[in-house]
Amino acid sequence: MTDTHYIGGSAVAGTSGRQQDVYNPATGAVIGSVPLASIDEVNQAVASAKAALAGWAATPPAKRAQVMFNFRDLLKSHHTEIATAISLQHGKTLDDAKGEVARGMEVVEFACGIPHLLKGDYSAQVAGNVDSYSQRQPVGVVAGITPFNFPAMVPMWMFPMALACGNTFILKPSERDPAAPLLLARLLTEAGLPDGCLNVVNGDKEAVDTLLDHPDVGAISFVGSTAIGKYIYGRGCNNGKRVQALCGAKNHMVIMPDADMDQAVDAAMGAAYGSAGERCMAISAVLAVGDDTADRFVAQLAPKVRALKIGQYDEPGVEMGPVITRESQKRVEDYISQGEADGAEVVVDGRGLSLQGYEDGYFVGGTLIDRVTPDMSVYRDEIFGPVLSVLRPKTYEDARQLVIDHEYGNGTAIFTRDGDAARDFAANVNIGMVGVNVPIPVPVAYHSFGGWKASMFGDHAVHGMEGVRFYTKLKTVTARWPSGIKEGAVFNFHSGSDTK
Repeated sequence: MTDTHYIGGSAVAGTSGRQQDVYNPATGAVIGSVPLASIDEVNQAVASAKAALAGWAATPPAKRAQVMFNFRDLLKSHHTEIATAISLQHGKTLDDAKGEVARGMEVVEFACGIPHLLKGDYSAQVAGNVDSYSQRQPVGVVAGITPFNFPAMVPMWMFPMALACGNTFILKPSERDPAAPLLLARLLTEAGLPDGCLNVVNGDKEAVDTLLDHPDVGAISFVGSTAIGKYIYGRGCNNGKRVQALCGAKNHMVIMPDADMDQAVDAAMGAAYGSAGERCMAISAVLAVGDDTADRFVAQLAPKVRALKIGQYDEPGVEMGPVITRESQKRVEDYISQGEADGAEVVVDGRGLSLQGYEDGYFVGGTLIDRVTPDMSVYRDEIFGPVLSVLRPKTYEDARQLVIDHEYGNGTAIFTRDGDAARDFAANVNIGMVGVNVPIPVPVAYHSFGGWKASMFGDHAVHGMEGVRFYTKLKTVTARWPSGIKEGAVFNFHSGSDTK
């Protein structure tokens, strides 16, 4: 499986002479390679997007929506194919990958409503015979830089909204699992998207810097680590671009003494260990209020963590796969060792896991660490692996303050039967997305996704109306027309989706 770029509506072989191996994380085996784009190849993609821009921006929104309807139908018929490509190169279970595609598809469905979403405001008679109205117009050529952990969903959080708004798009996906994004691009061409409107360039920092510096790229969307997000935000803004950068996270789940413990334990299992913890919305720190709450939580969770079925995505009943690379495996295990050295109690230890037939895979077992304190690196840092830390704040106020004080502000959740505590928590934590008895509060497509503090840089969140605002520029027109100019009767009417 050797991947290519996708430029101007066709697969294009890399010409830079640089490439990177693509692995199956469950076996450690090389299963393909991906070309790393040169500056000239990125420039070719930008030129292709620029050439297609005028025609696509002038296309009626209803016709652009029709392409999105067609794309949505193709996603449904190719759902398993896309999910299998994700699982093979990322390692997540097939069910998890199918869920990823489904969440991306929701944004495509939202983009199908673009004729309504682009409606502006109109004020008649702001002065004598003067009317004023607003409209949203596309930014132009825009780009997205997306991570390995959601190779289909995160791109679909970006390009459907951008394209529906009339922009053309360049996607720079992760070079670790490039198959799914290329498949999405081919399906969009099949759906009727004109050539050049969506281009995919595989690459590394050279490709990213070229997009950040290119004068014809008007906006950049990014999802990834905070360190890289700061770099992209700073360099892109310095070059006059509109930038949204969704970054790292350390998401807390507060468990109150009155919580339904069975519900909380089941929620923590999925939120902490799903996709091997490689989610920016994964729960990685449980704040169990009071020792009794913590004791009950750990006692119920530990046997479930030990019983996790771990393996390759296509094994029957598998619940968790490997992490993405050997380096990731080592980093996660080093964090566990450091937590132990710092005095935390490793209740369930996922280090050194070796599965028969998959001895070279990048597996880390589900790990549960109790009696963690706020000064420990296992609490402070984003581990991005199947590691759950348990802290024991004495009161609700102590737990809330830990959430407020942490540098990250992506997502958080509280589990309680107390409406007063839940309302206070939702109102006062400085976090972008809050769940009440919901462990992973990722908003649906018609709301917007975005964190606070070091978890996001930029003024607009992703998808929902925030996505429309990010990918459009507001224009206000004030008009006065002389009276007395009339036309004869007109009896025909062509809708915006008329293809003739």
